[in-house]
Amino acid sequence: MKKLFKEFKAFISRGNVMELAVGMIVGAAFTAIISAVVGGILKPLINLIPISDTTGLQTVLRPALIDPETGSVLTEALVIDWGGVISAVITFLLTAIVLFIIIKAFNKMKSGLSKVKNGYTVLSKEEVKALRKEGKSRKEIKEIDAKKAEEKKAADEKAAEEEKAAAEANDPANILKEIRDILKEKK
Repeated sequence: MKKLFKEFKAFISRGNVMELAVGMIVGAAFTAIISAVVGGILKPLINLIPISDTTGLQTVLRPALIDPETGSVLTEALVIDWGGVISAVITFLLTAIVLFIIIKAFNKMKSGLSKVKNGYTVLSKEEVKALRKEGKSRKEIKEIDAKKAEEKKAADEKAAEEEKAAAEANDPANILKEIRDILKEKK
């Protein structure tokens, strides 16, 4: 029992589980915000359009049967609620649009903050200070930063290609092919 509890504790304290829990909580709060924007702002604006009322769009397949003596309902009406479906589709589209706008704004803000943090993509604050002491202008420093960013990107791409080539060289299928080719040459 003690070992089981220890394993459970290790499982729960893993980073992925905790991140998932935080993500679920933030997601629930985010859902509340989006629902409030859609239900409180966008839907009323759409309801100003005279044709936006979809409550009457129904097809009655079987009317309700009512007992004439007691007035009680014997069988419920069987109705296809087209208006409910249209309303759900509109709500979905509005929610998706609001979510898209919020995520896009968040990503733009996030990328802007990383640029504002240092002002440069590759150069550190110390490197910028050293360049300023050398008498470089902001424009020149930005050009140096852009050049270094390109060099870094090229180096990263080269490293990725080398890593891919190394992985292919160590691939058992490739090793077997090489062995096969060597054996064919010896025959």
